[in-house]
Amino acid sequence: MLDNTLSQIETRMKTTRPSKHRLTTAPLFVASLFALAASGTASASCGAASCSLNTDWDIQGTSGTHGARLGLRYEYIKQDQLRAGSDKTVAQGVPDTHDELSTVNRNLVAGIDYSAGQWGVTAQLPLLDRTHAHIHNDPVNGAETEQWDFSSVGDLRVVGRYQLPAQPFQSNATGFKFGAKLPTGQTDKANSEGVLAERPLQPGSGSTDLILGAYHNWRSVGSSFAWFAHILFQTPVSSHDHFRPGDQTAIDVGASYPVSPELTAMVQINGQIKSRDSGSNAEPESSGGKFVNLSPGAAYAVGKNVQIYGFVQMPLYQYVNGTQLTPDWSAVLGANYQF
Repeated sequence: MLDNTLSQIETRMKTTRPSKHRLTTAPLFVASLFALAASGTASASCGAASCSLNTDWDIQGTSGTHGARLGLRYEYIKQDQLRAGSDKTVAQGVPDTHDELSTVNRNLVAGIDYSAGQWGVTAQLPLLDRTHAHIHNDPVNGAETEQWDFSSVGDLRVVGRYQLPAQPFQSNATGFKFGAKLPTGQTDKANSEGVLAERPLQPGSGSTDLILGAYHNWRSVGSSFAWFAHILFQTPVSSHDHFRPGDQTAIDVGASYPVSPELTAMVQINGQIKSRDSGSNAEPESSGGKFVNLSPGAAYAVGKNVQIYGFVQMPLYQYVNGTQLTPDWSAVLGANYQF
């Protein structure tokens, strides 16, 4: 019976999803990126969700330019695998609980970066398009499906950085990051029946978060091979409506090598630790976890000022508290314009 219900929901989600303003018009965006490639060098975690991929070129030491840069990044994250701890599991159908089915995230992140000497600042604002479905195991009426489908602006991130003065005859750099995530996203999105989405699904967390980080990059003398290491810590300093998202720590290690003057091959290992959410509107028993992803990709310079890039992210290790949805893979495509 549960398997039949799952099949019916998947069919309904496919046939009832609106398409005019859907970010899956993102195939048009994706196609436009590859069209540009046919006519640079390449930050972001995967839950209800953004992707834990680092695309901050200045801290990676692959940019080397001053001034302003505009960026646009598309992320696709489909979470449809139930996991308990580090093991895959299936819906249990326990009365008076709900079983998660899937969450599909399509994020379009617009950003602007400005670098001047040792100082720099980045501002990013996401447009989130999210589809979620779960089964409510009503002990009286039986299994009932609930769905949410919305597009909305998320939370604004503003992060500054300071790079220590370069040492003579050395091709490496160390710097620090500091900033905030601001509560610009909505926290009251509801479905067509008027049922509010769970707080982790909402476009915004409602909290103001402090962001602190550090990085180091290195380039071999006489070679174009480069690598970087980066750590970023984010913690809420305020909460909203009895919900406080858990602290997050991201650790990235990556390398890049130019295959040609235009094409650069890249690979990253992205780790993330999320602590449990808290508050009466949170579900601490089923939030937070530890994740490690492998992210191979490439960047291509289209002319002097335009760069496009793409990455595929594949889980190496996933551990969740309680039972949560996880993705089998994720993808990121983006473009930058340097003024």
